[in-house]
This record gives sequence, structure tokens and C-alpha cells, in this order.
Amino acid sequence: MDKQEPNHSPDEPGSEGIPAPEGAANLIDTDYVVGQDNFTTNKMGLSFDLHGKVFSISAIVVLLFVVLTLALQDTISPVYDYIFNFLTGNLSWFFITAANIFVILCIGLIFSPLGKIRLGGTNAKPDYTYTGWFSMLFAAGMGIGLMFFAVNEPLTHFGTAFDGDSWAPLGGAEGDSAAATSLAMAATIYHWGLHPWAIYAIVALSLALFSFNKGLPLSMRSVFYPILGERVWGWPGHVIDILAVFASLFGLATSLGLGASQAAAGLSYLFGAPESDVTMILLIIGITMLAIGSLVAGVDKGMQLLSKINIVMAAALLFFVIAVGPTLFIMTGFFENLWSYATHFTALSNPFGREDANFSQGWTTFYWAWWISWSPYVGMFIARVSRGRTVREFLISVLIIPSVVSVLWMTTFGGTAIDQFVSQGISAVLDAGVDLQLFIMLEQLPLAQITSFVAILLVIFFFVTSSDSGSLVVDSITAGGKMDAPTSQRVFWAIIEGAIAIALLLGGGLTALQTMAVSTGFPFAIILLVACYAIIKGLMSEPKAV
Repeated sequence: MDKQEPNHSPDEPGSEGIPAPEGAANLIDTDYVVGQDNFTTNKMGLSFDLHGKVFSISAIVVLLFVVLTLALQDTISPVYDYIFNFLTGNLSWFFITAANIFVILCIGLIFSPLGKIRLGGTNAKPDYTYTGWFSMLFAAGMGIGLMFFAVNEPLTHFGTAFDGDSWAPLGGAEGDSAAATSLAMAATIYHWGLHPWAIYAIVALSLALFSFNKGLPLSMRSVFYPILGERVWGWPGHVIDILAVFASLFGLATSLGLGASQAAAGLSYLFGAPESDVTMILLIIGITMLAIGSLVAGVDKGMQLLSKINIVMAAALLFFVIAVGPTLFIMTGFFENLWSYATHFTALSNPFGREDANFSQGWTTFYWAWWISWSPYVGMFIARVSRGRTVREFLISVLIIPSVVSVLWMTTFGGTAIDQFVSQGISAVLDAGVDLQLFIMLEQLPLAQITSFVAILLVIFFFVTSSDSGSLVVDSITAGGKMDAPTSQRVFWAIIEGAIAIALLLGGGLTALQTMAVSTGFPFAIILLVACYAIIKGLMSEPKAV
């Protein structure tokens, strides 16, 4: 690799939509041209620019999966149960260990001299303001999950810990409500704090580095150039990108399925709409159409606008609950929960000899596999909007700030639900279905009809932004790393994402969604572990920003 300056103006876009480095950067010298293996056509007003092998194999396998799952609804559910139990029961140690490695690498890079390297070259400037940047990365990263689990997870962990149940984290705290609350919030924050954002950060950093600094296509295969060399453009690279497509699609489908079930439960609760498969299917179709509209509008007009709306609505709902709920309990609980998280961090991160197997396998393993399966699409989207940041600035922002917001969110909604049960004796939230618990919690507060409607809108908008960004990323991978592929391709993938979510909901419900997240997360976790080495090697060759 030879250090070069860009041979054209910094304002001039790089090939195929990838901006050229601004200032000093260590470009990789390769004869590969972005899109050279692509198939292009323009028929009936629709343009296509596709990587033949990656697109065709990904599309055929996914479409076959959808057809078979829908055709074999009565027999497929036990299969999903078996696969999920096998993977979580036997590979829990692997997922926990892998996630720990990602956290250690991120923290190490923050404090190392490599943190001074700027993504996009030494003179690169950020493409988005902090407000727009935070809005997009947070909305794409966890929106639906935070809505779905904000009440359910803290309350569930509290119940199992207080009862001394076999599903309790770290053995529980039987009969001690204060200790059970502390343990429940620590376990919840563990699942939504540093570890998931470290997974996203590893993927995003590697993609941004090898695209914006090294001049390679914005695709997972590019990360492995230091290891595979020119072979990365052949079948080894094809396999990496195909796995990234599968992981992205099924990880996203899990989130979309959860969002559809919660939105359907909310509509049934507020307006008496039937909470049925038909309702969820219609919701997925309708929201997919909204996502297509956002895709057509583009990232700046569609995605960024929706993301900012999400953040404003989420902040309004958050501060409303803080104001009218147990305010003192929430505010003191925020700091107590952070301390509890820090206190139990090592025990919760331990991959071996766990006595709380149900918790570590049924909760933690699923979450880590889900975050890993989400990571190609979330990481690539974060990479696309993070050009111009230093590695240190990038990692602190992606790792620390969203984790703190997640702590506040879980403390507010989960803490309020726990307080309603412990202090007020309200058991309705604990007894409600998973997808209805948020609305039952809000029912105990003023203006419940309004806040519940806002919550439904939030789920829908998070659904749209997730589908939008997911389609953008999967399209980039199947277009050979191009960032400006035809919009019609993104529309195709948005439709496919909705179809997968429908197929999984009909073919096995929540277990089917969880199973596919774990199944695709396992092989991709191996890819990410290898990518850690490539990141370090790539960063060590880069000039540092002044």
C-alpha cells in the first residue's frame, strides 16, 4: 500500500458514489474497479446495476426460504424451536466471548494513538451535523427493539430475580425487591449498553476505513483485503458478502416482526382492531410502502427527516414519562442502575461456568446473535454517514452516547413499570402479553390514549427507518459496493424484507424470528472476529489527523 494524495478535488465525488479521500490517506493499489462484475440493464423504465453472483444467490435463496416457510407453516415451527434451542444451548460461550472481544477492541482503540486517524483522509470534514448524525445512527440501530423490550425486559428480570426463578440473571435475589430491581436493570443495561454498540462500531469502523481511506467498495469483502489480497474480489469475497446479506435481511426481519406485533397490539388496545395475523400482515405491507416512499426520497430528504422525527417523538415520550411518572425513582435510579451495571458487568460477561444458563442462553445469546446479524446493515449505514470523524470521536459517539441514552430509556420505562408493581401493587403490566406491556404501563399514567398513540407512531416510524436503511445497505452489497445504485433495486429489497417478516410470523411467530437471527448471527460472528485483525492492520498504515 502506497500513501497517496487524491488526484482530484476533494469536492469531486469518487468513483461510483464513494468519495475520494481528502488530504493524506493510504489508498490500496488494486486493479479492481467498483462494479466491474456487475450486470446492468434498463428495461421498461427500470434500471438495474447488480453484482451477478452475490445478487442472484442471495435473492434465490431468500425467495426460496420465503416460499417454503409459507408453504410449510404447519410443520416448520418445531424445526425453528429445535434450531434455536440447539444454537443457544451449545454456542452461548462463543457469542459471549465474541462480544467481549469487540468491546475490548473498541475501548482499546479509543485510548490508543490510532484514535487520531480521520475517516475519509486527514482533511475530511463531517457530512452531517451531530444532531443529524446521532438521530440517524440511533434510529437505525435500536429503535424497534427499545420500544418492544423497554418495559418487558426489566420487568421480566425483576420478576424472575425476586421469585428466585431458574430464568433469573446471576441466580436472582429471592424476596428482596431492591436487590431484584438492581439486578434486573443491570441485566437489561448489559443487553442494551456497550456490547451491542461495540458490535455495530466494529462493522461501521471497518467499512468506513476501507472505503473512505483505502478507496475500496463499500462492502464487507473490502475489509478482508489485508488478509485475502486480490482474492477478495473472487469467491471468498462473494461468500462474505452473501453472508452479510443473509444476516442483514434476517436480523432486520426479526425487528420488523417484533414491531408489527407490537403495533398490532397497540391498535387493538386503543381502537379495538383485531390482533390477528391479517392485521400484522397489513401493517407490514403498509409500512413497507412508507419505507419505499422514503427510499425514493433519498437519505438526506427521507431517512434523515424520518430519523429526526423519531428522535423528537421519542424524546417527548421519554420526558413525559419522567415528568408524570415516579420522577425521583427514575432520576436516582439512572445513577444507581449505571453503578449496578458496572458492578455486575464482569459476572454478566462471563462466558463459562454460568449457573444461570436459562438467562445467558435464552436472553444474552439471542441478543448477541441478533445484534451481530443486524451489524452489517446498521454498521454500513453508520459508516455511510460517519465520514469526516476521527476514530476516537467515532467510537466514543457510537459506543458511549447511545449506551447512556439506552440506560435512561430502560430506566424510565422499565423502572416505571417496576415501581407500579412494587409501590402501587399494580400487577396488570406484569400479567400482560409481551407486545402489550408498554401500553398497559402507559395506561397507569395521565393522557394514556395520547401517549399510547405516540408509542404506536414511534414503532411505525422506527419500522420505516429500519426498513429504509436496511434496503439501502443490502442493495449496496448486492450492487458490488456501489453507493449510487438504481432506486428500483432498493425497492426490491424493501419488499423482500417485508416478505421475510411475514413468512417468519406465519411460520413460527417470535421463535421463528429469534431462530433466524441466531442462525445468521453465528457465521457472521466468525467473520467479525477475523475483521478485528484487519481493522488493526488497516489503521496502523494510516496517517493520523493533526
